[in-house]
Amino acid sequence: MTHIPSPALHGPHPLDVALPWLRRNAPVLPVVLLIALLALPVPAGSATAEGGTGTAADAVSALVVGYCAVRAVRARQRALTRTAAVLFGLPVVGVTVAAFGASSAATGVAGAARYLQIFVLVPAAVLLLIRDASHFRLIAWSLVGLGLWQGVIGVHQNLTGTGASYMGEDIRAVGTFGSTDVMGMATVVSYGLVCALALAHRPGAPRHRTAAVACAALLTVPLALSFSRGAWIATAAACGTVLLLAGVRRACRVLLVAGAAAVVLVAGLGVGSAMLQERLSSITQVTDAPDQSVTDRYTMWAASADMWRAHPVTGVGLKGFPDHRDSHASLALSSGSDTAGAGSGFVRQPLLSPHNMYLLVLSEQGLLGLTALAGGWAALVVCAVRRWHRQRARRGAAGGPEPDCALVACGLLVWQLTDFMYADIGGPSTVLTGVVLGVAARWAVGARARRGEAAAR
Repeated sequence: MTHIPSPALHGPHPLDVALPWLRRNAPVLPVVLLIALLALPVPAGSATAEGGTGTAADAVSALVVGYCAVRAVRARQRALTRTAAVLFGLPVVGVTVAAFGASSAATGVAGAARYLQIFVLVPAAVLLLIRDASHFRLIAWSLVGLGLWQGVIGVHQNLTGTGASYMGEDIRAVGTFGSTDVMGMATVVSYGLVCALALAHRPGAPRHRTAAVACAALLTVPLALSFSRGAWIATAAACGTVLLLAGVRRACRVLLVAGAAAVVLVAGLGVGSAMLQERLSSITQVTDAPDQSVTDRYTMWAASADMWRAHPVTGVGLKGFPDHRDSHASLALSSGSDTAGAGSGFVRQPLLSPHNMYLLVLSEQGLLGLTALAGGWAALVVCAVRRWHRQRARRGAAGGPEPDCALVACGLLVWQLTDFMYADIGGPSTVLTGVVLGVAARWAVGARARRGEAAAR
């Protein structure tokens, strides 16, 4: 008699589980790969500045754009919505005009390619590749995973004294980005923290919510050890936005619990080094007795404004800030910033940007470029919040069928626009800016109103 194995005694084959998952998430897997590449150390000799030779993540971002174009053509997919096309098309005008004003044709082409990559091509591709809430969550969890990985490395650097130099000690957590890009780890950890807090509001998934809350709590440690005041401010603004959108009462409860915990840990138990407490208190004291880094930043901000006054409409040209800096800056500006530690020796880095994205665009692209870029970002904020309120009114206080996706998009957008007041593009993590803007644009102005998608949902 032939023995027929009982299917109840054998679980599903791994391929039977993996293949449907891969087919379902195939559109966004290149984006996940792009995020995963930033977990690898930057090879020695690779450029980390805005005008450098690029990294593997930059190359994969080009593949993501190409992959999106091929899928759109094969599926005869409708292009961007009218609003999205306008918001992504306006920066092209400002960047093109500023490219003609660059010091050389090569400089103009390189600068234009970088701006179009980060603010037009990658965001548009991410917008078109995201199809549903599962894609939203996959990208969000990928950012959480990247933040945890870089955070673990950063905490280890702090505990073992192998991080970047800070006040004479190699304790600054920088992850795999090294001492020449001290904002890299702070950026990806902040992205992960904001995403985790938003995913904690996913309806009907208690295990996912618990895991998201735990990840958010863990990510606060490497964020603190990054000693990045700009990342702290941006994360506070983004987390506050997420909590307020989720509900005022809930936001008040969370803030009260967080405040009480901070008082107990810091004031009562003395958790947190003196350096960390001093860095935190310096946020409100930078105008009283600023250190040289703050003085340099204020000086470069003033120089940017002076460049704009000299060329108010089109600016000094793409990548023209370094060439015009000395003629517009005061004598208070130092020759550069000192970096060391995290596996590299002492390096004197020149100050090639004002560390403020809005002032960088204003000085190099004038009012034309700033209106196109910042105006589009402001429109994304308005559209995202308006859609959130429409969903709440339609579905009730739960905030619509996908409240966690909406919170991910709004939180990341607020973080990025707040951080732009203290940072600009440059470094390996810059490519994630395009991903974040694409995620936010998918919620705010994506093709959400199509009847086919509405019927499927």
